[in-house]
Amino acid sequence: MRIDHLAIWVLDLESMRTFYETYFGATSNDTYRNARTGFSSYFLSFDSGARLELMQMPGIPYSQNDPFEQALGLIHFAISVGSEAAVDALTERLRADGYAVVGEPRRTGDGYYESVVLDPEQNRIEITA
Repeated sequence: MRIDHLAIWVLDLESMRTFYETYFGATSNDTYRNARTGFSSYFLSFDSGARLELMQMPGIPYSQNDPFEQALGLIHFAISVGSEAAVDALTERLRADGYAVVGEPRRTGDGYYESVVLDPEQNRIEITA
């Protein structure tokens, strides 16, 4: 078994698609639109085969989670960039482009080298080696 994809409700479908294409090398399918419900989505594919679904629909409420605090439930997902140098470089690129770095590059107790950033809609992403 394998996880096929994760999904995120978003406010700005286009800017979120552009963010993951620009910084993480995702490739997007054509937008899917359901005119009856107002639902729209993109599936973003990564070289590893993992996919991220970005979804938008009127009436979806804002998350009650604070992106700077930990809470029960799904809190982050990790994207491996292949090396410690790549973690450092991408973290600095995102910082320079105005994105929040909420966890500086570091070696964790379980052996990962990672940083934590927020995407344009405040979802936590671990960037790992």
